[in-house]
Amino acid sequence: MSFLLWLEHLRFSIWVRESDSIWAFPMFLFMHTLGMSMIAGVSAVVDLAILGFWPSIPVKPLERLYPVMWTGFWINAVTGTVLMVVDASTKLLNPVFYIKMCFVFSGVALLVKMRKRIFDSPETAQGLLPPNAKLLAWLSLACWLGAITMGRLLAYLGPVSGLTGITNH
Repeated sequence: MSFLLWLEHLRFSIWVRESDSIWAFPMFLFMHTLGMSMIAGVSAVVDLAILGFWPSIPVKPLERLYPVMWTGFWINAVTGTVLMVVDASTKLLNPVFYIKMCFVFSGVALLVKMRKRIFDSPETAQGLLPPNAKLLAWLSLACWLGAITMGRLLAYLGPVSGLTGITNH
């Protein structure tokens, strides 16, 4: 716990958390939301295409969207780390945070797996999808929905920031 409190009391953490500047907490929160929309939103487009929502659009060209998804991931990795550090004693004691991270890591693992199994498949280049493509797409949608939902629930479940011993239920 002393390490978590040390993180929260770094000059940078105090500035992000307590500054009136738009470049502090509001910008990190905005960038985290933007990054999530890039990774989860673009992934959802790819997933829905794989599921056949737009049958006239070939899936293979959607592989070009991977750099957008990875950019969103790295934006979220940086901003999420900052948002976690400024409230470490609350976030890192909240089980919802760990559930969220399981969804995020599973979603990222699925992005890698889908690229190898679907986009690197010769079948996809011919307009066909490998047998497990739709299952992977459904799992990906579930992971990103879970990550977003758990991220929002962090504000409403578990320890309350700045109030020792108080927990939302």
